[in-house]
Amino acid sequence: MSDSLSLRSLGRLVTRKRGKVGIRATAREIGVSPATLSRVENGQLPDLQNFTKLCQWLELDPSSILSLSTEGHRLPTAAVHFRSRQTMSVETAAALQDLILAAQRMLSKEQGAD
Repeated sequence: MSDSLSLRSLGRLVTRKRGKVGIRATAREIGVSPATLSRVENGQLPDLQNFTKLCQWLELDPSSILSLSTEGHRLPTAAVHFRSRQTMSVETAAALQDLILAAQRMLSKEQGAD
């Protein structure tokens, strides 16, 4: 796929794969509600359970969307998750994700120094 994989591109990836298939039929196939699928396609972030279902349907490793490295030594993984809310923009959720992952990396470095 030509999109760089990120939470911001998730909706575009879903829309592209869905193609001309109806939203209700696709939602039923994935195991999510049509409203959830519509919100994701419009750029909102799904909850963790629906994110997992979407990644399975897209045949993607969730770590590729979350930009988590699986190479080299294995760090503890921070699962960053926000329910879709109209009060939180995708940019805000992505910034919070980056902040949490940066804190996780710092804590991991401190634990390695002990």
